[in-house]
Amino acid sequence: MLDLNGKTALITGGAGGLGLATARAFAREGATIVLWDLDQARGEKALAEGFRFKAVDVADPAAVRAAAAELGPVDVLMNNAGVHTPGDLLEANDGEVMRQLGVNLGSYVWCARAILPGMIERGSGHLVYTASAAGLLGVPGMAVYSATKHAVVGLAESVRMELRRAGHRGIGTTIVCPSFIDTGMFPDNKPPLFTPWLKPEALAEKIVAAVKADRLYVSEPAMVKLIPLLKALPRPVADALCALTGMDRSLRGTSSKKA
Repeated sequence: MLDLNGKTALITGGAGGLGLATARAFAREGATIVLWDLDQARGEKALAEGFRFKAVDVADPAAVRAAAAELGPVDVLMNNAGVHTPGDLLEANDGEVMRQLGVNLGSYVWCARAILPGMIERGSGHLVYTASAAGLLGVPGMAVYSATKHAVVGLAESVRMELRRAGHRGIGTTIVCPSFIDTGMFPDNKPPLFTPWLKPEALAEKIVAAVKADRLYVSEPAMVKLIPLLKALPRPVADALCALTGMDRSLRGTSSKKA
């Protein structure tokens, strides 16, 4: 089991929602917390809790490298920053699409590239990637978001294998694939049957436990664990089950029209 006492955990998108809940969970284990987030107001509140905070645009590789250069050793990197624009693929404007690609995927690449070399040099560390159940199964109404989360899963698994191939066995990986979390990101949506809203505090505890035990996946709730089985079914059967549970109708609301 990994002892987190005295370790430093860097969490992107960490000033609210799941990021802040996980920061508190790591802190209860004795970890020092560093939060990167663009929300200055929420960052001030995080500072009041004793966490370190810096406003960083994690979609900007130069900004990430500059902020990383100011840090000492980082033992746990939780790539967690994320944005979502509701609506089908053709409804989003170019800026909305680019922002999702830049934050949900690009930032994970830039932060890993900035922090991982230090972990390799020390021979230890842990990478946490906040993906989504939508990174395991396509969801109508969130095509770009789902695409980025599929990419995050691929990125995490590929980097893990690269580290293993290079002999860096002291660096762990955890991929978090939750269904809808009650953080306000999806205010107008209704989760499918058997997938209740997840509480960020409860999920954060599972993430920390997974990091300590070096578990690869955190998939919540239980129905998410069945997605591989669902995808193995004949397509008409899988589509019928998606319709029966309401998965294909869980996303409501539309984005602004394409510019």
